Amino acid sequence: MARDSTLTISGLRVRAVEAPMRLPLQTSTGAISVAPLVLIDLQTNAGITGRSYLFAVSRAHIRPIVALVEAMGEMLTGDAVAPFEIERKLRQKYTLLGVHNIVLFAMSGIDMAAWDAYAQSLGQPLVSVLGGAPRPVRAYNSKGLGIMALKPLAREAEQLVAQGFSAVKLRLGRPDARDDLRALRAVKKAIGPDVTLMCDFNQALSVNDAILRGRMLDDEGGLYWIEEPTRADDFEGNGRIADALETPVQIGENFMGPEQMAQALMAGACDYVMPDVQRIGGVTGWMRAAALAQGAGMEMSSHLFPEISSHLLAVTPTCHWLEYVDWAEPVLAQPLKVKDSHVTIPATPGTGVVWDEKAVKKYAV
Repeated sequence: MARDSTLTISGLRVRAVEAPMRLPLQTSTGAISVAPLVLIDLQTNAGITGRSYLFAVSRAHIRPIVALVEAMGEMLTGDAVAPFEIERKLRQKYTLLGVHNIVLFAMSGIDMAAWDAYAQSLGQPLVSVLGGAPRPVRAYNSKGLGIMALKPLAREAEQLVAQGFSAVKLRLGRPDARDDLRALRAVKKAIGPDVTLMCDFNQALSVNDAILRGRMLDDEGGLYWIEEPTRADDFEGNGRIADALETPVQIGENFMGPEQMAQALMAGACDYVMPDVQRIGGVTGWMRAAALAQGAGMEMSSHLFPEISSHLLAVTPTCHWLEYVDWAEPVLAQPLKVKDSHVTIPATPGTGVVWDEKAVKKYAV
């Protein structure tokens, strides 16, 4: 279908669900067993609906995020489906409040939905609209391996690999560093030497403790990266850790917009970056971040949101790893397909995100 040059926003529909997680996840910051999601339908005058979802982290955050998305939708009704113009307008409107945290979440959700609608109007997948082509994207399984007892941890590691993956991620950050080492050894033994293993501390450590634990992990060998060892916005501290360790340090899921990513790169805060499309500014923010990574010669991975992140990584010059989780799958009509540790980008117009309306009703909050 040829794009209608007058495609405009006729309204936004916002709903919330709590999608059940097949593998509840315990990290150093807490446990989650359901995924609180905010579903966005960007409706247009041509009958095309752009869709996206946001991860609210907890149920308590759903209401303010929904309120922000709805308020922004009112501001945008009647405007053209032009993502860069939408971003410019919303940034201007929210200058005094600040384009950070859940304000940026809401903007990113609208941005993703607008790009979906725009790509649908062209009859092409988002990846093609961005100048790429649908292709398999390398992924690691990040659905589990939380902080748990060693025997179930080893069993879960085997299960995650058996789902078609040759890479998995382990959560660390137990009070006693020796318990982290035991968990690492148990997982390595379960998955064998041919499976890539990442680890994530979820900001659990001080800078000095991260250096001490990181050196212990260096001695163990076989880790692909150490993720968020300390406070995410302490770029100088993360840089000290990265300089002290042999294992590469990965950060980025908490970059609030490409501006923070630029600051982290200038500070030498990490060896790899992994923006979160919800926090980096949606598709629009991601493309700017990808240019920063290219300029720095730094590999760039994704955080969550594999349905849209796969499109974006396929056009990222320093494309590295897709983080695969299935947290939105219970409310999706067409879940992603995984084969040989790669996610296949659907060739359908837009992002491929379509709701299973019966499931949405079932899990509504």
